[in-house]
Amino acid sequence: MTYGGATMSPSVTDQDAFIPLAEGHRGELTVHCYRMLGSIQDAEDAVQETLLRAWRRRELFEGRSTFRAWLYRIATNCCLDALEHRSRRVLPTAVAPPADPLAERFPPADIPWLEPFPDRLLDGIVDEEAGPPERIVAQETIELVFLAAIQHLPPRQRAVLILRDVLGWSAREAAEAVAMSTAAANSALQRARTTLRQQLPERRTEWPRNAAAQAAERRLLDRYMGAWHRIDVDGIVALLKEEARLVMPPLPAWFEGRDAIGTFLSRLPLGPGVPRHIHVPTRANRQPAFAVFLEGDGGAPPRPLAVEVLGIEDGLIAEIDIFLEPRLVAAFAVSPPQ
Repeated sequence: MTYGGATMSPSVTDQDAFIPLAEGHRGELTVHCYRMLGSIQDAEDAVQETLLRAWRRRELFEGRSTFRAWLYRIATNCCLDALEHRSRRVLPTAVAPPADPLAERFPPADIPWLEPFPDRLLDGIVDEEAGPPERIVAQETIELVFLAAIQHLPPRQRAVLILRDVLGWSAREAAEAVAMSTAAANSALQRARTTLRQQLPERRTEWPRNAAAQAAERRLLDRYMGAWHRIDVDGIVALLKEEARLVMPPLPAWFEGRDAIGTFLSRLPLGPGVPRHIHVPTRANRQPAFAVFLEGDGGAPPRPLAVEVLGIEDGLIAEIDIFLEPRLVAAFAVSPPQ
């Protein structure tokens, strides 16, 4: 078949072949859209729109690039369209100073918050045969600290940075994808890199970690989970770095330092009369995480409460991100112990 003088691949234009071919890229497109949008639900919506646009435009695919790259261009523009009508997603540290842990109330705020991404949807997407540099990029660019940092970028800068520095596209390819000149795309990339250097901590060098480091992390997580089970505030605080931070979107309040976190925990989530929090291990954004459930009353089953993601540095917990959105728990496909 020809279209506009170009020979078309039957696998792209034929409905029976197009659907499985396009669906084979759904997982990686979801990760790409998540990096752009900061929300798993928004990412899934963008991928649905991407596949719909691709189907409608399938006869325009001229084979000058791979089908995969063509889908990525469509997905990038779906995300750019979505970002025209949405505010950037943030963590509480970007919108308010540290809160007083003795405050009477911590009301939620109607702000688009950054969301975690389940590792189970990442497994099988990253090329396990890739060399250490590529694997480190894949690891670091899905962690929450990176996702929070790139939210500071204007949408087109964000797109160019992801296409160039995460996906490894050429300057020309990235420029064409976002309808910019190559010079403009290169300028956008340099501005994006400058902003990221201001927002990100120094690049870590301990990944991939050796077996001993992984075993030490498991012991730390076991102690952390056990302290929650025992309602042991001191036990939790002992596992924190001195400058640790705890955030709880959709609450804008967040706490900085071991003492402030301990005071808050002892008053509210681990205070008298509060149902026990049940932590079920999982992984999010290539970081240790827990699906958190509240113990039911009178034999009732536990109910989902939150997804909790930890940042670990130097053998201690540096960041506790508690996403108080029960609906997020379902995406992690875990259940409380019976």
